[in-house]
Amino acid sequence: MATKNSNVYHERQRLQFCLLHTLNSLFQQKDAFTRANLNAISEKLALDDSSNNDSSSWTPFSILFKPHHNALTGNYDINVLIAALEEKGKTVVWHDRRNGGSSIDLDAPEDVLMGVVVNVLVKRFAGIWKSRHWIALRKIDGVWYNLDSDLSMPECFHDTEEVREFLDYSIAHGGEVLLVMNQKQS
Repeated sequence: MATKNSNVYHERQRLQFCLLHTLNSLFQQKDAFTRANLNAISEKLALDDSSNNDSSSWTPFSILFKPHHNALTGNYDINVLIAALEEKGKTVVWHDRRNGGSSIDLDAPEDVLMGVVVNVLVKRFAGIWKSRHWIALRKIDGVWYNLDSDLSMPECFHDTEEVREFLDYSIAHGGEVLLVMNQKQS
């Protein structure tokens, strides 16, 4: 992968706010989402969870470790991603990992496929710390970009085959692939 377009919006990783960076990079807009937006979505989801559950699961750790995120560092879950995208009129389709990247229509018009979000397993500190990380892939001006917030700058893929190889590699190593659609899928 190489870099191609300096006009591509890309946010760098800060704490565990990779979902925030992924969403802003996906929308190609600073503050398309803010930490406050995602925290509010998380709190609403937690309220919805508690109203559907008769037993209270509050502990002193609940102040920091919320059901859908960590109050200090971020680390938002899939429910926050889906709710945030639905607020913007998008649909999330969970890709069937058994089919691999070749079954994804990466050449779909932009009014159909907005982009791809990948959730990968990461190991840091010599493998002591294991976590998950959100990555956005988006086609901009006909070129697919890896907008991973861990990268110093966005990296362009040479062609859709290279995107598929990246997706296949991610799936083979425990990654989950989510398609972000501009149109409601039936």
